[in-house]
Amino acid sequence: MSLHNTFDVIIIGAGSIGTPAAYYLSKAGLKVVVLDSGASVGQGSNKKAIGGIRATHSDPAKIRLGLRSIEIFSNWQKDTGDDIEWNRGGYCFPAYRDREEKILKDLLTIQKKYPLKIEWLDFKSLLDIVPDFSKDGLLGGIYSADDGNASPLLAIHSFYVHALRSGAVFQFNEKIIGVLSQAGKATGVRTGTGKYFAPVIINASGAWAKPISNLYGDDMQVVPDSHESAVTESVQRFLGPLVVDIRPSPGSANYYFYQHATGQVIFCITPSPNIWGENTQETSDFLPMVARRIVELMPRLKNIRVRRTWRGLYPMTPDGFPLIGWSRATAGVLNAVGFCGQGFMLGPATGELLTRMVTQQTTADDAETLLQLFPYRDFNSTEQLK
Repeated sequence: MSLHNTFDVIIIGAGSIGTPAAYYLSKAGLKVVVLDSGASVGQGSNKKAIGGIRATHSDPAKIRLGLRSIEIFSNWQKDTGDDIEWNRGGYCFPAYRDREEKILKDLLTIQKKYPLKIEWLDFKSLLDIVPDFSKDGLLGGIYSADDGNASPLLAIHSFYVHALRSGAVFQFNEKIIGVLSQAGKATGVRTGTGKYFAPVIINASGAWAKPISNLYGDDMQVVPDSHESAVTESVQRFLGPLVVDIRPSPGSANYYFYQHATGQVIFCITPSPNIWGENTQETSDFLPMVARRIVELMPRLKNIRVRRTWRGLYPMTPDGFPLIGWSRATAGVLNAVGFCGQGFMLGPATGELLTRMVTQQTTADDAETLLQLFPYRDFNSTEQLK
């Protein structure tokens, strides 16, 4: 066993979860190596993310993680000097039908138990926030002022640089082909070029979590789901919050969009039914479908020109909640997978949580969060705001 390849923690995946985890673990004094099959940091789902960051979720675990991540993102430039284009623009969920009004108001009973700056606004008050909504049938909506957005590319690069400065090692173009163990305990991993040794291995491999988990005798319930996104030309700022329309429609469960600080409008759709698999080729169906829905909601967007579309993978779980916890199959392996397209927004807080788990410093709140995100749960509930 070479000391050169011996570490305290091996992280599989240099993405939205693995890179912040490397930063916080190395800051805690641990010797960390991050292994990724890509050529550089964030080459999986991270660079396909549109950048929304919210604590407006439907369950306590993700609310807690979201609140802490917002705190980290909002203070990042002050703490590190790096501009990640954080913008506290808020999130807005409009309601045009009784169904959506009831869903959103029911969720407020959970959300109000936590320090979320969130309110149900009537028709007039909502138009004060987003004056360009179609008024036809608008009942009101939820507005959460402290949510926001940031650049996934700038953020992950900054986490990467600061992880390096804290002593973390990143090895790219390294495909994991085996997990090493002895007497049921993890000892390291085998890649296409050699071996790395550590008593703790973190699976943060995103859409590829399931095959990686099979290498250590587990079977994480994560399946990739293709989602398409697009960005427009830059126009004068007119929109503050990120807008989520949760009305289902043929071909889509919901869609969402916001205006970036540069003036570009970025948007994405949640397909219905899901598009399972690893295909990331753009389709001819996406743009006509989402354009019709967005223009119906906000007519002023009808003449804006789309500049680019792309397609990424959401690592989905059966209930829409992440899987965070120690493996039952191999001691020392920690699962941090299945973030269902929300890895970027939950990544910083998850990195801190994983660090507390590895260093055995979890809190009472952590215990509740980990119980809700236990990887071997029954999956008998569902996330209401996927």
